[in-house]
Amino acid sequence: MARRVFFSFYYEGDIGRVGQIRNSWLTKPDRDSAGFWDAVEWEEVKRKTKSEIERWILNKLNGTSVTVVLIGENTYGRDWVDFEIVESYKGNNGILGIYIHNVKDFRTGRTSNKGQNPFSKWYIEKDGRRIYFSEIYPVYDWVSDNGIENLGKWVEEAAKKTGR
Repeated sequence: MARRVFFSFYYEGDIGRVGQIRNSWLTKPDRDSAGFWDAVEWEEVKRKTKSEIERWILNKLNGTSVTVVLIGENTYGRDWVDFEIVESYKGNNGILGIYIHNVKDFRTGRTSNKGQNPFSKWYIEKDGRRIYFSEIYPVYDWVSDNGIENLGKWVEEAAKKTGR
């Protein structure tokens, strides 16, 4: 069964890489064998107000079981990515990250520098200790970890980790 997935990413900096990952299911016979279903059409949010964007994100997160954070060179610290990570955590979504810096931007044909893991910014407190999301949620590299073949497996593992 394919999982409904919310993809979180920095639109301006990474859309030329992100499209390839979001559409990677097309290399499979069908959505079930791909293991995921992209729950969002990002292009529709470009011209909304802050409160409209928050409502839009929450609406798109609703009904998803996993959030995949696509980590580019400048993803760390982006307000909307941060919001999506926090809301995904609150909603008990499975969460995972994928570095996309080695993916060639279809517009320029170039790769980029590796960005900082946004999970290192967020933490929970347990027994008086900070446990950072980077200790909880796995991060893969789309190219070196063969994301085209493994994304469905990663999504399934993240969903099961939260009991979904």
